[in-house]
Amino acid sequence: MKKRTFVIILSTAMLASMATGAFAATKLQQIKAYLNPEIKVQVDGTFKTMRDGKGNELASINYNGLNYFPIAAIAGALDTAVDYNKETKVISLGEKVDGVSIAKGFSDMYFTKDSKLTTYKGHDYKEGWFNNGPGNREASFMLKPSKKYQTLYLKVATIDGDISNFTVKDADKDVILKQVATITPEEGLATIEVDIGGADSLYIFGDVKDKTAVFVPLTASYYK
Repeated sequence: MKKRTFVIILSTAMLASMATGAFAATKLQQIKAYLNPEIKVQVDGTFKTMRDGKGNELASINYNGLNYFPIAAIAGALDTAVDYNKETKVISLGEKVDGVSIAKGFSDMYFTKDSKLTTYKGHDYKEGWFNNGPGNREASFMLKPSKKYQTLYLKVATIDGDISNFTVKDADKDVILKQVATITPEEGLATIEVDIGGADSLYIFGDVKDKTAVFVPLTASYYK
């Protein structure tokens, strides 16, 4: 019996030592915090239940007078994608892109953050270009890659009609870099890949008819 007790104690000590060693190998610091179930979260006026990855309800953690929730829970409440890279130890919020999002610095009268307009097929892209102007028209906007990138990956969707002669032009050289004859609603979110090496400004346009809208999710379109 004494031998068995000794083995259990030794095993426990080894586990504690291993745990201590694991923490010592990181920059984690031990703190004293409290759970605060009284804290509630509202998003755009609507109460949201904070949950973990398994769907369990979470309480806020209070530390030094501040309340905290896991980033994944906050992202879920905001309907925002979240990802963690174990190798780089980087947490990413929002759309995952392989390059630089065109949302940065984008300016146009049809720029919007209205979730009713930035949501396409059930997914809210948060920032978008949504051209729903009246009448038959040329739907157009400008981009400024400033000669920093080689390729543009542009996501485009049309709603209630086609867009024809969709064109990406080097605005300074007046040279067409890419032209797509027709993009239809049935294609869903189409990806237009364009070689933009050396381009400072881009003029992007296409022809649409009355009651047709064009959507470009800025957070999912990017330079590379």
